[in-house]
Amino acid sequence: MKPEPEVVEFAQRLADAAGDVIRQYWRQPLVIKEKFDASRVMPSEPVTEADRGAERAMRDLISATYPAHGILGEEFGETNPLAEWVWVLDPIDGTKSFTSGKPLFGTLVALCYRGVPVLGVIDQCVLGERWVGDGETTTFNGKLVSAEGKDRIENCLAYATTPSMFAPGYETAAFEALRRRTKRTLYGCDCYAYALLASNFGVDLVVEADLQPYDYLSLVPVLSGAGALITDWRGNPLTLHSASSKGRVLAAANPTIHKAAIDLLRRPPLDLYLLNRPKLAISLGAAVAMLGALLLGNSRRLF
Repeated sequence: MKPEPEVVEFAQRLADAAGDVIRQYWRQPLVIKEKFDASRVMPSEPVTEADRGAERAMRDLISATYPAHGILGEEFGETNPLAEWVWVLDPIDGTKSFTSGKPLFGTLVALCYRGVPVLGVIDQCVLGERWVGDGETTTFNGKLVSAEGKDRIENCLAYATTPSMFAPGYETAAFEALRRRTKRTLYGCDCYAYALLASNFGVDLVVEADLQPYDYLSLVPVLSGAGALITDWRGNPLTLHSASSKGRVLAAANPTIHKAAIDLLRRPPLDLYLLNRPKLAISLGAAVAMLGALLLGNSRRLF
């Protein structure tokens, strides 16, 4: 369902409200706290009053304007999650960049209808850059954009926020298989990498893991509206309820490189899997070897 123009305008008002808060804290002394989630590959994440204040500003606007709508936000969780229309908010995607004064973060706003993202905003408030997509068209600062990308994966520039986001074993092996096939891999952009892909600014692929719905749902209408593809690592759509994705996201500028990337991510070579298997398995193997050597040494002394 395509959102009405007034809803698109309201989504941008949300981004404006978040930006008004965020700019007050930009490159200023910050109190940085840590939040922990032991279930994630990267269990510790920073949070600031800029994150919390920006989300509060957006929530207040939604509650006042669309009280029947649900909300899912990174900082304050769910409100009315079973509503037909649910706003999904990440006030600062890339808090590590924000706290280090690097302008490669963004405010993410998504609107989902029955779980499907139908509207997305990526806003970079200190650079004055905004991408708005409804799944059919995407604009960058009011002008239509279109992703194109390279014709072969070997010519592609790929992005990931950090190699540390991939769990040891399958995820690390799959990412390494993709990294080896692309021309170049860069790190450190968070949502901004997806925006660059949508605008055809030279990014062809983004591959990430350990993401939450508020990290990726706004990206879906923006990338789709620009003609790009964004799915999980198996090629399935990303929705509010796509738990099977396990937070693994792949964005590609065109179908050719999307298929090539999916093939690599599905079946990484066995040698890469063994090389990147969980450290616990390596540690246990090393412990067994050490124990065997110790027992052998003791037996020689005893006999």
